[in-house]
Formats: sequence, structure tokens, C-alpha cells
Amino acid sequence: MVKKIVSFVFFANYFVGLLAVALSLETMFQLGLPFNAVPYYILIFCATVFYYTIAYSIPPGSTFSSNPRTEWYRTHYRFTRVSQYVLFTICAGIAGWLLIRDFNKLLHLPVANWLLILSIPTAAILYYGLLPKSIISFNLRHTGWLKAFVIGFVWAGFVNVFPITMLRIEQDIVVHEPIFMFWLFIKNWMFCTVNAIMFDMKDYADDANIQLKTFAVRMGLGNTIVYVLVPLSLIGLLSFLAFAYFRHLSGPSIILNMLPFVCLLSVAFALQKPKSVLFYLIVIDGLLLLKAICGIAGSFFTLH
Repeated sequence: MVKKIVSFVFFANYFVGLLAVALSLETMFQLGLPFNAVPYYILIFCATVFYYTIAYSIPPGSTFSSNPRTEWYRTHYRFTRVSQYVLFTICAGIAGWLLIRDFNKLLHLPVANWLLILSIPTAAILYYGLLPKSIISFNLRHTGWLKAFVIGFVWAGFVNVFPITMLRIEQDIVVHEPIFMFWLFIKNWMFCTVNAIMFDMKDYADDANIQLKTFAVRMGLGNTIVYVLVPLSLIGLLSFLAFAYFRHLSGPSIILNMLPFVCLLSVAFALQKPKSVLFYLIVIDGLLLLKAICGIAGSFFTLH
């Protein structure tokens, strides 16, 4: 029973939806801002689960797969299909309601805001190649080394830019120190990018067979850790320290926020040995939850 529950939560991407909410809350805590309205968090949870499930929609007639995640989707095809309809309906309903309610406020957003918030869903759509082939035949998921940066960019935008933009629309609250946002965005971008590269290491053998030139395929597992994961983690860490400097964070807050980066590198070095799919879903994705928890906890020690 426990195994079924764990598989349901992690394979069905509900944990990823929880991460989107947790990281969005972390942003508000770290910037000292009020929360968004509850419907917004329901929207991002459902949108995240729906989006991540698209790649695993397996037809019921497919043959048995040795990948436990793929096999879970094959055997739960009917549930997945119904779930996707429900999630899409909720997303469309909330998004439509927000659009009607805040239409005038949306029209008055600065052009820079519009360019930024449109770039994020555009990258997410191009990642899966969801546009009709007659419009553009492009799939960022097949670009090898670039795809991890795209994933990191979308996640950073989703949990940093979107909540703050929505707060501006809902409560007319504007962040007047964009330098805070810049360093916070870079920190999250690098953290999520490293997380995505670690997932590519899981698919090292399969990617090599189809000649998808990810970092792990191009450089090998050991070199990827030393020459890619470590530098990107350091960039993210330095970005956080810059944010901490401008934000005047206290010592305990800085230490708490540095902890996820230490854990990130520790897990990265452990990936040189084969791990199960659930290890990646629980431990590596769990690093994002740890990051959110540490960021929220650290905000209580911030010197205002």
C-alpha cells in the first residue's frame, strides 16, 4: 500500500505540483511580500501536474516497459486521461476567471513585464514542441545540452516572475528593487538547471543510444559533475550571496539558504553509481522542496 501511494504521488507528478507552490511561497517569504490569492496557487499546482504529465501519456496498447514510471502510466492510462481532463478544466476555469476579473489591469502592465511573462510559457511550449508542425517544427527537449537551461529558466520564471506579477495585478504591489529579483532569479535558474542536468544523468544510456548530446553524453558522468554541476552550483550560490548582501540577510538566514546547495552537490557526486527512478523523483526533486523549506525558514531570521 505504501509503495502504491509513493508511486502515485511521485509518478503522477503531484509532488512536482507541490514543488511549484512551495517555491512560489519561498519567493514571497524571501522578498517579504504577501501571498497570492488561493486560486492562483491551485492554478499553478494543476498547470504543473498537467504539463509534466504530457510527456508520459502512454496509449493503453503499448507494450510492457522496463521503466517503472513509463509502465505506471501504461497501466494507469484511463486514470491519467481523466486526470488530465480534470486538471485542464480547472486551469481553464481559473485562468478564464482571472482574465475576466483583471483584464484592465493586465492591459496596463508595462511592456517589459509582458515580454518577460510571455517568454516563460513560450519556452515551456517549445520545450515539448506543442505548437502545430505547420507553424514551427521545433522541440527544445531534443537540443541536448540546452534543454536543462530551458527547464531551469521556465522553473525560475514560474516561481519568481509569475507570483510577483500576479501580486501586482491582485494587490497593486510592485517590487521597486529589481536588483533583488535579478539575483534571486539567477539563483533559482542555476539551482533548477543543475537539478535538470542531474535528471539527464539518469537517462545517460538511453540518450547515448539515440545520440542526444546532453552534458552527460558529451562529457561523461564524472566530468559533468566536476566541470558543469559544480560551476553552475557556484554561480547559483554566488547569486544568492549577492541577493543576501543587497537584502541584508542575517547569518542564520544565509546558512539555511546555503544548505540546499551543499546537499545538491553531495547528491550530484552520488550519481556516479546507478540509482532507481524513484531515487531521482524523491531525492533530486526533494532537493527543490528542501530549498523551499530552507528559504522560508531563513526568512524568519532576516534582518529588516
